[in-house]
Order: sequence, then structure tokens, then C-alpha cells
Amino acid sequence: MPIATKTGATKIGAGDQTARMAAVLQAQKAAHIADGAPDAELRITRLDRCIALLVKHNAAIVAALNADFGSRAAEVSGITDVAGSIGPLQHAKAHLKTWMKPEKRKTTPALLGLLGAKATVQFQPKGTIGIISPWNFPMNLTFAPLAGVLAAGNRAMIKPSEYTPATSELMAQMFAEAFSEDEIAVFPGGPEVGQAFSELAFDHLVFTGATAIARHVMKAAAKNLVPVTLELGGKSPVIIGRSADMATAAARVMAGKTMNAGQICLAPDYVIAPRDQIGAFVAEATAAVNAMFPTIKDNPDYTAVIAERHYERIKGYVDDARAKGAEIIVINPAGEDFSQQEHRKIPPTLILNPTEDMKVMQEEIFGPVLPVMTYAAVDEAIAYVNAHDRPLGLYYFGADAAEETRVLEHTTSGGVTVNDVIFHVAMEELPFGGVGPSGMGSYHGVDGFREFSHRKSIYKQLKKDLGPMKMLRPPYGEGVRKYLAGQLKG
Repeated sequence: MPIATKTGATKIGAGDQTARMAAVLQAQKAAHIADGAPDAELRITRLDRCIALLVKHNAAIVAALNADFGSRAAEVSGITDVAGSIGPLQHAKAHLKTWMKPEKRKTTPALLGLLGAKATVQFQPKGTIGIISPWNFPMNLTFAPLAGVLAAGNRAMIKPSEYTPATSELMAQMFAEAFSEDEIAVFPGGPEVGQAFSELAFDHLVFTGATAIARHVMKAAAKNLVPVTLELGGKSPVIIGRSADMATAAARVMAGKTMNAGQICLAPDYVIAPRDQIGAFVAEATAAVNAMFPTIKDNPDYTAVIAERHYERIKGYVDDARAKGAEIIVINPAGEDFSQQEHRKIPPTLILNPTEDMKVMQEEIFGPVLPVMTYAAVDEAIAYVNAHDRPLGLYYFGADAAEETRVLEHTTSGGVTVNDVIFHVAMEELPFGGVGPSGMGSYHGVDGFREFSHRKSIYKQLKKDLGPMKMLRPPYGEGVRKYLAGQLKG
């Protein structure tokens, strides 16, 4: 039953939310069947409504995210969660009419096409897409997949994270303002709601989050044979070549590592640098942080860690590494005391010469801590990457074209940015997704449209019953025997 809150408002209990989710799913499926595939204009209208919501509620989104994180720069939220959401929606709006066109394919054998047969692929909406979005960029990682979902003509049900309650409630209000529940519906709630959501018989399910949780989501989806897109993470490496400009490389790595306090699935997780250049990297990384954050503790530009549980986890990585012999370098430009603070802020921390038995090298960090390893030859770095789970992102810095090619051809990752970090995710024309433990499936741009579409094969046969068709039917004669003889020649 609904639970009364201290303010007198009502909060929907997990059981009621589960029943509501099942009812909304059935309503969306019924509406999809009744209305059929929406035309391009309706799809554009839905995308426009999403854009209008982000523009209208920009200030409220920034405020909600700051409340949930405790401290998060308005500019960070503006770049990532507002502008970063509008971009994919606008891109889909501009291109969906082209994406929707049936794709012509050649017939086999080609003779059928010459005689008038036709083969095409039609992109058909799947129906209702479930979206489970995370806490680190809750708006962006809802609206970005939604761009492909709506462009493909689908409806959506959304389960936002319980770690960002203010943002999740705002999201529910926003969508209720612009969409009926048989178009888009939002279901805030805790783990019980998330579990029930992942067990629903969607036509497709998108999950963005931790690999460990993804295993449970995929298992739940399997009960109904729901196809899934999993956007996970892992330990995305940075390989710095000897030819790299170290000042530029270190500045860009630290910019990526400190953005959102490293709470990014594509954040550089560890660096592998030439052994004789480790001192230069540390010096340049320190200089870069000093330039970006002269102070940290009360600096609104520096994001806090989302929750006490994650704060203790990240601090635990550092303590574990220190206890096992790593050199710890805390980049604290103003020499501030972080033992007593209003927010959960951790200054950028380098861990030099980490070993495999350290927790920081075993788990995705998701915080402003950066292990720095060394190599004598770049093949050592490549071998290290290949000995571990395939990451969501890989970053190479250098001006050596042959070495760059070697790194790219001998490693496998979801995506790559060369001479920077993270930026490949901002390219709408590139598919975004992981491989193996870092995810499956991909979206963004046309790849998102196709991910959330059923690619229906359509073959139109010859109108007249010509010889080539007749010879395939009994009684079999010389014609079909010649055909088989020809096929067996290869």
C-alpha cells in the first residue's frame, strides 16, 4: 500500500509499483498494437517533447543533481546531463527519416532480381523498451538511449537509480508532464522495484551500470527471452607511448579522471607509461590538477562522491594499496584537511607501482584514484591489457603511427579514443557499447535506431511462374540437376 511520508505526500510501495509496472506494460503493448508503427512526424514530435523538457527544467535538473551528489558543479551537469542529452535527441530528429527507409538488398541468385524479385529490410518498432538508468549521469543515460528508442518508433518504461532520489522523482514528474503513460512511464524505487522491472516481458531491455548487477539483470530478462543491451564499464586503460607529449597526455587524462570525480563508466581506470617517464607523468598530472582545482574541499567545480558507501569503498582501495607497498601521491594543491568535511570529496590520488593483489587493480574504481603502471616496451602494456577483461574504452597517446596501429590491432575494447580520453562516446555517428564483461549491444545515432528496431526481412517473389521457379518443383528434371552440379563446383 502507499506509504505516507513525513511531508504528508504519498510514496508508492514496492508492491504497488510492481503492479503498476505490469499494468503500464500491458497498456503500452496494447497501444502499440492498436496504433501501429508511428510515422516520422509523430516520432519527431516525441523527440521534440523530450528536448523541450530538458530546456524547461534545466535549472531544476542541475539543482536536483547537486542535491543528490552533495556537491556537483552546475557546469558539469549542464554539459553532461542536459546538453549531453539534447545532442542525441537532435541528431535522431535530424536523421530518422533517412534511417526509416527500407534497405534494399540483392537477391540470391542475382537472376531472381533481374527477373523482378525484390529483397528488402524493413525497420519495424520492437514495441516497449525498458530502460534501467544509473546514478552517475542519470538524465543523460536515460535520454541518450531514449533518442534511439523513440526514433525507432517505440514506447518506453524507465527505472531510474535509487541513489539519485531527487533526480529520479524530477524525471518522473517531467515525463508525466509531456507524455501519457502508454508512451513513456517512469518508476522510481529501490532494489525490489528494480528486480521486478528487470523481470518484465519487455520487447527489449537496456541496462547501464555495474557488471555484477548486469549478471542479475540478464538472468531476469532471460526468463522472458528479452533481448538486452548492456552498457557496463570495467577497467579502461591508458597506454602512453614514448612519442606522446607528456604535458598534454597528463592534462587530458586528469581532466577525464576528475570529471564527475571519476564516476564515469569510461573514466581512465589505470595508466601504463614508459618506465623512464613516470616522473614526468606525475609532475605533469600534478600541474594539471593544480591548474584545474587550486582548492578542492569547498570548490564547487569538484564533484563529491555519490554516497558514503562508495566513499568508503574508494578510500578502502587507497588504504589497501598503501598497506601492500604502493607509493601514494595525493594531489592536494591547497594542503586541505579532508578528515572533516561537509561533502564526500576525495582529492585526485595517484597509486604508483600497483600490484595485482591490490583491490584497486581488481575492481573498477569509479572514483578519482588513478593507478600508474610502467612498461619497458609497449608490447608489455598490450599484453597486460589482453590478460584482463576487455574494457569499455581504451586510450592511446602518442605520435608514432606504427605503434598506434599495433595497439589498436592487438587489443579489443568497446571503443577507443586516441590522444584523449572518453571523447569517442560523444560521437553520435559512432556506435557506443562494450564487449564481453564491459557490455553487449550498442547504441547512439543510427546504431541506436537499429538496436531498437526489428529488422524485418521481406522478399517479394516473381509475379509470374517462370522456368527458374518451376524447375525447383517435382517432377525434377535435367534443369535442377544442372543447377546442383553447378553449385557443387564451388
